[in-house]
Amino acid sequence: MSNRTFGLDDRLYQYLIDHSLREPEVLGRLREETAADPKANMQIAPEQGQFMALLARLMGARSYLEVGTFTGYSSLVVSLALPEDGEVVALDNSPQWTEVARRYWQEAGVADRMHLYLDEADRSLDTLLNTEERAGAFDFAFIDADKENYPVYWEYCLELVRPGGLIAVDNVLRYGRVADPAWEGDPTTDAIRTFNDKVASDDRVELSMLPVADGLTLARKR
Repeated sequence: MSNRTFGLDDRLYQYLIDHSLREPEVLGRLREETAADPKANMQIAPEQGQFMALLARLMGARSYLEVGTFTGYSSLVVSLALPEDGEVVALDNSPQWTEVARRYWQEAGVADRMHLYLDEADRSLDTLLNTEERAGAFDFAFIDADKENYPVYWEYCLELVRPGGLIAVDNVLRYGRVADPAWEGDPTTDAIRTFNDKVASDDRVELSMLPVADGLTLARKR
């Protein structure tokens, strides 16, 4: 028995993967290709992807908004959990990385449910909210882009997600640096700390921060 969360060493992490991960082959190949990219650490962990897909199924999500797509793992794993008429709206500013995503969406047979906005995320979110009138249209949103703008993306997602919908936010523990005084003054770590403080006191949501991968905050919009 334990009355607190404990850390995972490499051996225990591998045990977790061996005894729970059910990763479709196409997702495994996408992870393998992305591993060769110098920014491969930007990809979510496979167990996190599987957890997000399970959440989507449990809540019966039909529409998913993603702020920060990279090479497409998170968008693909969630899209496979949606019904056939489900929709994924993916936001990113990199043609290079999202071209990888497009290939795997096509291969997995979900390209028809994917809508990619290639622009800075705040502009795309503004377009969704004000031009396409998507307020309250999404069941599930995931924020995983530049950390300094997390508060901006948070406010947009609160407008775009329906009451009772879910917002997930990645990297909220920042390799543990958020609790390490040695990282005071690091711009990205400080940005995450500021964001976490904001969300902790936001009574518009019900909240849980989980030690999944690099830290995952789940917020249910009231």
